Amino acid sequence: MNTYAGVQNFEELINLEHGEIGSQSRTEFEKNAHMFIVSEMLKEARKEANLTQEQLAEKTGTKKSYISKIENAKGNIQLSTLIKIFEVGLNKRIGLTFL
Repeated sequence: MNTYAGVQNFEELINLEHGEIGSQSRTEFEKNAHMFIVSEMLKEARKEANLTQEQLAEKTGTKKSYISKIENAKGNIQLSTLIKIFEVGLNKRIGLTFL
């Protein structure tokens, strides 16, 4: 029998795979998904600015290894550091939306 029979949208699929909002599996999935999105946005913005990870790290007072960890969704990042990387290092503005 097909486990996904009757699944009609992405929300139903996520509920099936990771449980309802608030469950431990769902919380971990959402945390990882958000980190992946941030990592891809950083990587794209850095490449658009024609900067290497090392150059971006120099501009923002961080280390190349730190930029690499973020771009590979492997590390935690403080909001103040994220803002500094985008605004100081990449001349981009950050906006936050809370739902």
